[in-house]
Amino acid sequence: MIKARVTVTLRNGVLDPQGKAIEGALTTLGFEGVGSVRQGKVFDIELDSADRSKAEADLKAMCEKLLANTVIENYAVELR
Repeated sequence: MIKARVTVTLRNGVLDPQGKAIEGALTTLGFEGVGSVRQGKVFDIELDSADRSKAEADLKAMCEKLLANTVIENYAVELR
């Protein structure tokens, strides 16, 4: 069994209205010094495989096809 974490974030330069809303809420709650907030998503995935290189290739294909919109998002795959 291979466990992986996929982190998807918006590319730099892409507007992040949800991040801005979180930033404003943190300031309203009294947290000072928050410069900017960018939100993203995290996927924890378990693969029934022992082949790490195939698992990594499969995870990248999953990101390209479904988990990330590669036009506006970046992704990172971390095998655990």
